[in-house]
Parts: sequence; structure tokens; C-alpha cells
Amino acid sequence: MAMNRIQFQPGLSMPEFFKLYGTEPLCAQALESSRWPEGFACPRCGCAAHCVLRTSGHRVFQCNACRHQTSLIAGTVFQGTKLPLTAWFLAIYLISQAKTGLSALALKRQLGVSYPTAWLVHHKLMQAMTEREARYTLSGKVQVDDAYLGGERSGGKVGRGSENKVAFVAAVSLTDEGHPLRVKLSPVAGFKLKAIAAWASKSLSPGSVVYSDGLACFSAVTQAGCTHECTVVAGRKPKDVPELQWINTVLGNLKTSLSGSYHSFGFRKYAQHYLDAFAYRFNRRFDLRTLTKRLLIAATQCAPHSQRSIRAVAEHCC
Repeated sequence: MAMNRIQFQPGLSMPEFFKLYGTEPLCAQALESSRWPEGFACPRCGCAAHCVLRTSGHRVFQCNACRHQTSLIAGTVFQGTKLPLTAWFLAIYLISQAKTGLSALALKRQLGVSYPTAWLVHHKLMQAMTEREARYTLSGKVQVDDAYLGGERSGGKVGRGSENKVAFVAAVSLTDEGHPLRVKLSPVAGFKLKAIAAWASKSLSPGSVVYSDGLACFSAVTQAGCTHECTVVAGRKPKDVPELQWINTVLGNLKTSLSGSYHSFGFRKYAQHYLDAFAYRFNRRFDLRTLTKRLLIAATQCAPHSQRSIRAVAEHCC
């Protein structure tokens, strides 16, 4: 049996990580390079000329033109943090390299911080992943399916009407050779024509060919300029439906990832975060060595979010 080159990538080893980011000055240098790859640019006026003020904390950059001052972490995911950068970088490394995801409890133990701190770090980084994934749409051949997070509660409704279930659309685009390329996992209000049409307009490029099972709502992708081809499953097992092979495989991997990493989480409030974290790693699986650096860049370009704003997230409906 041939070795899968993607699965057997070396990735970024822990000794290599500590060599690159093992001290506070190394992390500060990497953060500055990721935030301003072409050199410092004032966030207010864009001027490059600046001076550096020494303070007891992070370096403060002062623009020579407008005199605006900004610290290295201001305007990023790290803004206002009391954790050292080495702890943040280790969190980025652990979360990006964990194929099946990493719970806040496991992160707490690895970083040596309190659970609330680990939870907040985890969700801030997942927010950066979510914002990154929102930039992309799927194109070409796309397999889609309906799916749910959560299960029935004791004494509650069963089936699709369960109060503890969150509906989401799972979609995977394929290469010309029929291999999976990118995945998109999007919570929706329900599997209705209007909801699927809205999802398709945001998630699919016009001209895509969409393959689905017999669920009638997926015909709404035609409203986004896509072609729809339907395969009636009629009770067949996933292995007996080659037309939807990869979307069934992705959903199986997602289920294994969530059940293996997380004891529980707020399905209705944080579904988008956890689904996008899975999609983020999946879509960048071809080059594991760069995942830490890419997530660092995403974190520097993500606006700061307070704990209150993260806990107020309720974007489980389109």
C-alpha cells in the first residue's frame, strides 16, 4: 500500500518550534514580521517612518508623521493580554498542529494556565480561523450534505426537531482528478430553500457543479448560478454512494475529531468556531510546517475581541 504523502508529512517538530519561538524576543520578532512584513506602517496614516519607545512592556512604535502610538500587540488578537508571547505562540503551535483539534482543558494543561484563560485563548484563535475561512468560496465540483451538531436531550424532542441540534451544511470541493481540495462547514437556520440559497450565494462561486443527495432544498443552489446534480440515496449506506464519497468521509472525520477532542461545548453558541477550526486545518493540510506561521499571521490580522464579545457569539444561523 502506497504511503499517503499528506498524512506522513513531517510537520513542524517541537524542537524546531522552540528554536524559532522559544524566547520572548524571538516571539516579538516573529510577531513584528508577521504584522508588518514590508516594515512598520502606521495603522492610522500608513506612514513608514517611526521611532521605537522603550517601556516596561511591549515596544511602542510612534509614527513620525501623525505621532500615533501603537504597541506590537495593539489591534491584534493579543491586544490587552497579560500572558507572555511565548505562551500564545505555544498555543498557536499546539492548536495548529493538532489534527483532531485541541480542547481548552488540554490547552490549560499544556500552557500551565487557568481553564478560563485557556478557553479564552482557544476561542480568540478560533475566531481568527473563522475570519480567515470567511474569505474563501468553493468552486468547480462540489459535494454537499446536510448534517447536525449535538443530540437529543432526555425528555426533549427527537430527530431534526431536537432543541440541542444545530443544522449545518457540509461542502467539499474536488480537484479535476476527483480528490478533496477545500471544505466549508456552515451553520444554517434550517434546510429550507431560502436558507440554502443564502448559503450558496456566500459559499459557492457561480458556475460550480453541486452534487447532493435527494434533499429538495439543495436545488436552491441554482439561484447562486450553480448547476445541481442530485443522487437519490434511498437508504443506502455511505460506502455504497460513490457520488458522495468525499463529503461522507469529511463528515466522518469531523465526527471523530469532535467526539475525540471535546467532552462538550455550546453547540448553538459556538458551532461556527469549532466547525471553522476543523475546516481551517483541513484546508491547509498540504503544508503542515507552515501552519503555525499562517495562524500567527491570521491572529495579527484579526481584530481584538473581548471575552464578553466572544461569549456573545450566536452566529449559528445564516
